Amino acid sequence: MTSDGPRRLDAGLWGILATPFNGPTHDVDDLSLRREVALFRELPATGLVALGVFGEGAALSTAEQRHVVATVVAEARGLPVVVGLSARHTAPAVEQATTAVAAAGSALAGVMVQVNTTAPESLARHLTAVHAATGAGIVLQDYPVASGVRISSAQILATLARCTFVVAVKSEAPPTSAAIAELTAGTDVPIFGGLGGVGLLDELAAGAAGAMTGFSRPEALLAALRAWQAGGMAAAHESYARWLPLVNFEAQPGIGLALRKEALRRRGIFRDAAVRPPAPPMPEALQSILTMHLDAYDAAGLL
Repeated sequence: MTSDGPRRLDAGLWGILATPFNGPTHDVDDLSLRREVALFRELPATGLVALGVFGEGAALSTAEQRHVVATVVAEARGLPVVVGLSARHTAPAVEQATTAVAAAGSALAGVMVQVNTTAPESLARHLTAVHAATGAGIVLQDYPVASGVRISSAQILATLARCTFVVAVKSEAPPTSAAIAELTAGTDVPIFGGLGGVGLLDELAAGAAGAMTGFSRPEALLAALRAWQAGGMAAAHESYARWLPLVNFEAQPGIGLALRKEALRRRGIFRDAAVRPPAPPMPEALQSILTMHLDAYDAAGLL
């Protein structure tokens, strides 16, 4: 908190954490989770996001959510942490946010709340209730694939005008670069892209403050951000273009989480690539394709 309210998120890379499970029991794998946090911490990332959509927060019990957040904070060793809320109704969102605040303590940089309506007045009331109950800054997530809500940039800006405690917006409504350009023209609240980094360079060109996403090779995301800061599009293009085949592979709709978990397993971060049902597992036919991608990077000396 600052004297004027919650502190806005710093620009850079905020790593979305997948929650690893032990197969076939699907209990949380603490060792793999600590390895994943360490991967981002050692880059270093600007911060971390636990229990986001790709963190399968909606599939975890309240006790598991509390445990995951506490484990992440302990391993983060000072990195700020945003905690995602899977609930889209106010009462359960407040309950989840209260759990997040208690588990994260001083490491909490904000709670990520999904857009749940296109009406700015109603959305502002929802966000205000979460903030008032916890004191936490709000990261507003516009992710229609998960929420089912398609809100315009004008409606988001009208919401932000009512909610000075919003510390960032995560904009994941394609075309993301167009949405981010509209948002950054209308607010100084930091706007982050996501969606696995597929549109990262265009989002940066549109004014994004950075990336709030996951990838099995997050060092590539950070390198692209640093290249952008140092040399603009030309430098970032050279840095990131080589990784786009794997970024695209991991971002396939519906199965992206399972693909990323398998890529992290092959990297030695996760011990198992399990996802909790009813999330679909990785199609067996794609195992050999992932092998081809990784072999190409290995041959190029990138792994």
